[in-house]
Amino acid sequence: MVQAAERRGLAGAVARLTEGFALAGGLLLVAVVCVNAWSILAQALAGRPFPGTFELTEMGVAVAVFLFLPYCQISGANVSADIFTARASRRWVARLGMLAACVALGFSLLLAERMWFGLLDQRAYHLTTAILQLPVWWAFVPVLAALILLAAAALVSLHDARRAAKAS
Repeated sequence: MVQAAERRGLAGAVARLTEGFALAGGLLLVAVVCVNAWSILAQALAGRPFPGTFELTEMGVAVAVFLFLPYCQISGANVSADIFTARASRRWVARLGMLAACVALGFSLLLAERMWFGLLDQRAYHLTTAILQLPVWWAFVPVLAALILLAAAALVSLHDARRAAKAS
């Protein structure tokens, strides 16, 4: 698999952006852990947990998962079935990589389209969380950005796999 530092041009920019998104996802998970720790501490010391912990955890973890997807795609860290590739030639592994990149591209575009319409609905209906009254559509914005980046990462992966198939 090609490392981000080895990529040039648009592919390099996409790779670096996927790393930034993954780091943001990691920081978001750290923030979620801190909120939960704060809530537990507040419960122990004051007899009352931090309100809305579940809502923040739910939204934060969902966003973080989507922020990790582009990096997983471009680094080849997505789930693969080694049983199919263990004895396969390099060419077949590259072809399967092309197929996986096409599936990731289709998945990301379909989900981005559905999430876009979901965002519009959530905004139109002014849906908010029950306790903190946070607009639900706020979580859709970084998810959409991550899905668009996932599509770009899938295109880079497709290009890499295609080049590997031709080379073998």
